[in-house]
Order: sequence, then structure tokens, then C-alpha cells
Amino acid sequence: MSNSPASTSSHRRDSILLGVAVGVVGVTFGVLADSAGLSPARTMAMSLLVFTGASQFLAVGVVASGGSAVSAVTGALLLGARNAMYGMRMSPILGPGAVRRAAASQLVIDESTAMSLAQDNIDDSRDAFWVTGLAVYLFWNLGTAGGVWLGDVVGEPAVWGLDAAFPASFVALIGPHIVTKPGQVAAVLAAAIALLAVPFTPAGLPVLLAALAVGPALAVQRRSHRPTGPAGVEGVT
Repeated sequence: MSNSPASTSSHRRDSILLGVAVGVVGVTFGVLADSAGLSPARTMAMSLLVFTGASQFLAVGVVASGGSAVSAVTGALLLGARNAMYGMRMSPILGPGAVRRAAASQLVIDESTAMSLAQDNIDDSRDAFWVTGLAVYLFWNLGTAGGVWLGDVVGEPAVWGLDAAFPASFVALIGPHIVTKPGQVAAVLAAAIALLAVPFTPAGLPVLLAALAVGPALAVQRRSHRPTGPAGVEGVT
């Protein structure tokens, strides 16, 4: 099925609007990074090179709470690991070509993947990926620059409620996943581990320990996918 001009125009419009919306969040990130003590150059380098909002918020949040750079980087890497899964899903859509794939790897994020997979044919999927990825990249970095510039004007982020952006970004991130049983197991166990670890561990470490919840969640997922026999009894694997 080939892409029609109407469908192409529609998803391109939606992609650009999504990029603008993400850019507004980028302003918040710039303000929070400035208040955490990151220099403008480091803040901009993070948005230009890392380019994954949730990981960036996590890293800045850990630094702002007094955590070590190792905790910040490790936590950000763990959270960003989902992009590797997105990459594998997008690989057949993007097609061959080392240069194309290298460029695309920087744009594999939640928004570009979701917009691509929402299309009805591979041509629209490929186009939506590139338009969304580039739009989000552009506006996220423009937003970050604006936030860095506004940092001194805004002052303390908590006064404006901007400090809520960090936990809100995680709520938005995990929302679609907690409707499944493995997601619920991971969420509950991760929250319990983090709460128990907070009084006894340095800042940033509870986030890393919470990653231990992935193991039980994967076990639940594998169990739910076991084949069943005629009477509904689990098959032997």
C-alpha cells in the first residue's frame, strides 16, 4: 500500500506539533539543569548528544539531590536501554544503509517510534519516524537552550512547580506499561526497593537498586507466555 498525500500531510503535521510540545518540556529541563548547577555548555551537550528526556531528567535529578556522577550516568543508561528495543523494532522499517542507520540511531526515542508504528504502511512509517525524530530533536534542543537562558529569571524551580517535571516524566513513561501484570510487578517492587533503600543508601543509589525489580517482572512475563495444554494446564517446556 502506497502512502497518500493526505496521510503524509496528516502525520507530518502531527509530528511537528508533537515536537513543539516536547520542546516545552525541554524548557523545563533547561531550567532544572541550570538550577542543579550544570553549566550551559554541559546542559546543551546533554540534550544534543544524549537526547532522551527521561534519562536526562533522571541524571539531573540525581545530581541535584547530591548523588554521584556514577549513579547519575548508570541510572540514565539503565533507563535509556529501552531505546535499544525500539531500535530493533525500527530496523526493518528504516531499511539498509550504514549512514542512514547511524543517523537514525540518534532519533530512536519514544515519540519517533510511536508515530512510526502508528502508520498504515511502511512508507508512511519511515517518513513519520524521520519527521518526528527531527522535529523533536530540534524543538527539544531549542527548549533546552531557552530553559538555560530563563534559569536566572525563573530562580528556584519549586516556586513555579517545575520541580514536579522530574517525577511527572516518569509517571508518563511508566503509565502505558503498568496495565500489564509484568509492568505492575516491576512498578510495585521497584517502588518498595527504592523506599526501603532511601534511608540507608547515598542519593542516586535507590534508583539503581530499583532496577532489580526487572528480574521478577521478566519471570512473570515468561510464565504468562508458557504454552497451555487442552485443559488449560501449563505445558512442560
